[in-house]
Amino acid sequence: MNTSMKRRVFLKGSLAASAMGAAVGAGLLTPQAVLAAWPKAAFEAKKVEDGLSSFLGSASTEASGDISIKAPDIAENGAVVPVTVSTSLPGVESIVIVAEKNPAPFTAAFDLGKGAQGFVSTRIKMGTTGDVIGVVKAGGKLYAARKGVKVTIGGCGG
Repeated sequence: MNTSMKRRVFLKGSLAASAMGAAVGAGLLTPQAVLAAWPKAAFEAKKVEDGLSSFLGSASTEASGDISIKAPDIAENGAVVPVTVSTSLPGVESIVIVAEKNPAPFTAAFDLGKGAQGFVSTRIKMGTTGDVIGVVKAGGKLYAARKGVKVTIGGCGG
């Protein structure tokens, strides 16, 4: 490929990327269906129970040894606390991660497709020391496990 062909390919790609960026910036390519389905009430809830009820339809959970939460015992920076929730429960529909002491405790929610493995991993913000709760919806029931995490530098404005 000669130099002028390379330049044309580069310019076409740059023009296409610029047009795409302008369309996204103008809001023309926003995934409306995804934004409309965002569970705003759950993430704005001030109580764990309200967030769970809003997203999962109930706040009544049963403790389960089939749920494993991997998180640090001491988080040096509450702004980026790595959390992994996994479960061996059959028929997992959703996994929710809650930071109990946060001003808005509902931190992450995942709807899993049929046949998906019950495993999620993310980073959450924690404002202060408290429990991280993993809630799993499987077979129409809610199961939960918790793990204490000590936060040395707060992540929610602390």
